[in-house]
Amino acid sequence: MKSKRGFTMVELMVVVLIVGILAAVAVPLMSGRIDASKWSEAKAAMGTIASGLRAYAAEKGSFSSTPSLSDLGISDNDLDGTYFTHDAYKITSASASSGQVAFVITCTAADSTRSDKPSSPAGMTLTSSSGNKYVATFAEVKGK
Repeated sequence: MKSKRGFTMVELMVVVLIVGILAAVAVPLMSGRIDASKWSEAKAAMGTIASGLRAYAAEKGSFSSTPSLSDLGISDNDLDGTYFTHDAYKITSASASSGQVAFVITCTAADSTRSDKPSSPAGMTLTSSSGNKYVATFAEVKGK
């Protein structure tokens, strides 16, 4: 009696079909995580700007007009990364009085000149009000 070895073509096609379905489900999930990891670069840079604002406030005591990045000692090269360039970051508002700093820092992906910038969300803001003891919160900015 001859023994049968190996798999039939139908069995192999079923396995290929199952792997294809799993890949089709996994790819969209992974692409969302890729954009989230790219935004971690922007969050770190916005944290650097926030630290610069706090140091500037400690040095000056108080200020009512928004300082520029160069006032904070941050050069354009300090903010240039893999996915975002310095053009993407803006200090929307900042003020300090009595040792309390309030600020809004924005990062807009479309303003970055990098080709591999994230596609979603359109932007992110880092906000801290003077009454929250330096607790800063990130918020996504939806596209237009």
